[in-house]
Order: sequence, then structure tokens, then C-alpha cells
Amino acid sequence: MKHVLLSIFLVISCFSFGQQKEDQNNFFLAETYFRQGEYEKAIQIYQKLYEKSSFNTTYLNRLITCYQETDKFEVAENLLKNKLKENPTQSYLYVFLGYNFEKQHLKEIAKNNYEKAINSLDANGAYGGIIGRLFKDYNLLDYAILAYEKAMESNENSNYNFQIAQIYGEKGDFKLMFESYINLVDKNENYLNLIQRYASKYITDDAENETNILFRKTLLRKAVTKPKDEWNMLLSWLFAQQKDYGKALIQEKALYQRSASDLSDIFSLGKLAFDNKDYEASENCFNFIDKNSFLKEEKIEANLYLAKIAVATKNPNTEKLFQELFKQFGKNQQTIDLQVEYADFLTFQKNQPEKATTILKEALTFSKSKFDKGSIKLKLGDVLVFRGQFNKALIYFSQIQTQLKGSELAQQARFKVAQTSYFKGDFDWAKAQLKILKSSTTQLIANDAVDLFLRITDNEPVDSIPSGLKQLAKAELLSYQNKNKEALQEIDNLFSSKEILINGLVPGEIIYDDVLLLQAKLLIKQEKYLEAIASLEKIIAADNQGFLTDDVYFLMAETYNKKLNDTEKAKEYYQKIIFDHPSSIYLVDARKKYRKLRGDDI
Repeated sequence: MKHVLLSIFLVISCFSFGQQKEDQNNFFLAETYFRQGEYEKAIQIYQKLYEKSSFNTTYLNRLITCYQETDKFEVAENLLKNKLKENPTQSYLYVFLGYNFEKQHLKEIAKNNYEKAINSLDANGAYGGIIGRLFKDYNLLDYAILAYEKAMESNENSNYNFQIAQIYGEKGDFKLMFESYINLVDKNENYLNLIQRYASKYITDDAENETNILFRKTLLRKAVTKPKDEWNMLLSWLFAQQKDYGKALIQEKALYQRSASDLSDIFSLGKLAFDNKDYEASENCFNFIDKNSFLKEEKIEANLYLAKIAVATKNPNTEKLFQELFKQFGKNQQTIDLQVEYADFLTFQKNQPEKATTILKEALTFSKSKFDKGSIKLKLGDVLVFRGQFNKALIYFSQIQTQLKGSELAQQARFKVAQTSYFKGDFDWAKAQLKILKSSTTQLIANDAVDLFLRITDNEPVDSIPSGLKQLAKAELLSYQNKNKEALQEIDNLFSSKEILINGLVPGEIIYDDVLLLQAKLLIKQEKYLEAIASLEKIIAADNQGFLTDDVYFLMAETYNKKLNDTEKAKEYYQKIIFDHPSSIYLVDARKKYRKLRGDDI
């Protein structure tokens, strides 16, 4: 008997599965006809599907739409009225019915049916979701909002704030959109990350952007009327998007003071500020961590960044700071990153590459992981390039590629191989490495690779005719080695070379702009600011629509602003970026600095 029952069950299951597959295939065919506008053919299939599954609103929706597209409004009306007669509780059908009248321009009858759908939610809020969605699908957005709000009134456990917020966004009513998003978080804190993701579609890095201001004001009002950690979190996130890292830190401190348990968000903020060269805000973050953390590892990491900031800002007490940190934490496995940073400082700021090499070789004795070894070897390679020992450097870079395949360190090492080959004048090998790196998963490495690849391919010699690329590469190497005077001399030689001048180092050539930009940066290092401006003006004179133009304008503005204290000239070049280069990466910084120079209260 058991075997008989099992056989019957298997037969029924197979039949059911086969039927489902057939219905699915028919639906796909009907959808194809529907998308192609062949509504009569689609009707034949949707009718059969709907007869089998009259509860399926997708089938019903498609069938009604096909009737309407073929002017069979009466057929659609009768179908819907019969369904309502059979089951009056299916009040969502009034939305279909109302839209059927609207398609016939019978506005008042349509309105009456829409209102019936809305009013039905007083007795049955369970249909709120489907009625709201149908209104939204028909682009009846105000009715959709009413439906969702009515459903929440009738059932306090329902939450349609997310759907309402999206509709307000579609309507362009950003104030109400943000209020709805924040109300959603107020009801359930788990929506915080989701709200950040959706709000980010409207938030920019410009603090004066209208939607940024609305979001900030909405949060502040909520924070006053109903204090909650989530409002500080969202304000911190907003300020970070706007690169107002100091303001973001105020919010993070407020959160920490309420529950002094986790410093990770302040750490992330400090790193973000450092990466964006807001060293003051970054320093405040890491000083706060150093003061409040009880974990040695956190203190070491925070002080590593404080040392990086000292190096970046050329603090005269940097050497003393490193020695104090080594005295406090020692030279061991935990301070390997600090030792690597110290070696970089010794090489590129103190011009002591031999001492840096000793430091790094000692650090290798502390390393236990292959990644620690990789970071040390990467810096050793940099130091060896600085010393002109290219082949030894390439050995270290190649070891990292072999031992750490697929890692970010391996990609960095490959770029170093390409850069070193470029410095040596081996352009073919450099291009081979850069081609691989152009698709790097690390965006910064990919960008650097593309820049160097284009510099080589755009400027390399053709048919053995000198192009100036070798001289440019040599000048860049000298700049890398902090031999700025020699680098400038190489550029002067390049411009005075008769052979090069005959063959094209003239205004309009890409290499002409590259050489002048390097020259300007070197002159700024030597505090020859007016000469640097003259070099930059030559680039603009040659081609004021070139791909370097916004870089040049921003460098000129910064030089006038910070080095020459010429406010009017600085404003002039910031303004050129604002009005002539609205897609520039410097736009937000240029706007902020222009407003500050103009005296605006930012």
C-alpha cells in the first residue's frame, strides 16, 4: 500500500512540476509578445494563465493592460467588476478599474474608484502594500503616498516609509524624502546602512548643495526633538561625504562619549582625512585615539599616522618624533610599518638612503609574515632606485610579485618595475607591465598605470627620431631623487636641444605640456614661484582646452593663494575651474577656496 501511495505522489509531483514549467514558458512567450506590442497574441496566453491562477496580480495587470492597449476598455471593466462582485474585499481592484476609466479620460469616475481603494484601507490595511505599489506603477504618486500612509495608520506595525521616501525622490520633493528616510531609521535602526546608500544618490561632496543642506537640517531637527545615536552617525557620514572631516569628528566624539567602547569609526575617519590631505582633522582623530585607547596595537597604528602627518607636513620635529616612538614602542614586529615610514623619511626628506637601507634590513629580521617582508622589500626597492641601483631594486620588486601573486603589494611592485624601467629608458618593458596594470583592481594603481602608459605611448620616439621622452624620464628620475637643480637643468637642455626642437618639442605637442608642468613643480619646490607661474602660463597659451588645463589652473590658484598671497589672482584661477571646468576633480576644492577668499561664511 505504501508503495502505491508513493507512486501516486510521484506521478502527481511530476505532473505539477511539468505544469509549472509549461506555465512559465507560456508567461515568457506572452511577455515577449507584450514587449513587442503584439497585444492580441499576448491576450490569448495571459487569459489562459489568468484562468488557472486568478489570484496572480501580475497576470491580471498584464491582461488589463493588453485590453486597454487594444481599446477593449469595456472587456477590462466587466472583468474587474465581476471580480469585485465575487469578492468585494479585493479592494486593490478599484485601482485597476479607476485607471481603466482614466485611460478613457473619465477623470471623475477614475477618481471615485481611486478613493474607494484608499478608503478600503480603514477596514483592511493589509492591502496597503499592493494598493500603494499599483498607484506607483501607474505613476499616480500622490495616491500611492496616501495609500501607504493610510496603511500605516491602520496598522502600527507596518512601515512604508522607505516606499514613501522613494516616491518623494521621484517627485523631486527632497525635504519630505529625507524626512521619510529618517522616520524609517527612527522606527528601525537596522535601516541605517540602507538609508546611507539611497541618500548618497542625492548627496554630493559640496556642502552648499541644496540636498546636502536639506539632509543636514532634517537631521539636526530630529536630533533636537528626539536625540539618538543614529542622527550623529548620519551627520558624521554626511560631513565625511562633504570632506568636512573636522565636523565629522565632532559627531564621532559625541558618540564615543556616550559609549566609550569602539574607536574604529574615528580611526576610519582619520585615514579618510589623511588620504584627502586634511592633515589637521586627521591629526585630531589620531591624537584622540592615542589618548583614549587602552590597546597597544591601536596606539602604535595611531602614532604611525601621526608620524606620516609629520612627514607630509614637513614638521621640523619629525626626527625627534620617530625617536620618541621607537623609545616608547621599540623596534620589533609590531612597529615594522613605523620603521618603513622612518626609512622613507630618511631617504626622501633627509637624503640619507644608506641609513634607510640599514633600517630596512634590520626590519626584515623582525618580519614573520610574507606581507611584512613584502612591504619592507617594496620600500627597499624605492630606496635603491633613489640611490640609482636599478637592478637591485628590480630584484626586490620581482621577488614581491613572485611571492605575493594577486595581492595589492604585488600590483604595487609591478608598477614600481614599470616606473623603474621608465626611468632607465626601457620603454617597451615599462609598457608591457603597465598594460597588465591598467585593469588593476586597485583604482589608484590603475590610474597611475594609465597615466604613465599614455605618457610613454604618446611621446615615444618614432623611426629613431628623438622625441624628448628619454630626457623627460631622466628629469623625472632626478626629481624622484630630490636632485631638483639637476632635473631643471635636464629640462633646460631639452628645450635648448636643436635636434629635439627640429623634430617637435613645440607648443601643441603633449610632451611640451608634460615637460612644462614638471618644470613648474620643480620651480615651486625651489620657491621660484613667479618662474613656475610663467611655465604654467606657457601650457595655457599653447592649448587652453588641453587635458592638463584644470590641473594647471588649480596649481596656479594654489601658488597665488598659498605662496604669493595674491588673493585676486588666486580667485581668478579658482573661478576658471568653477565656470570652465565643471567636471574637474578640483571643482569642490576650488569652490570652497574661492568662497573663503571672497569672504563668504561657509
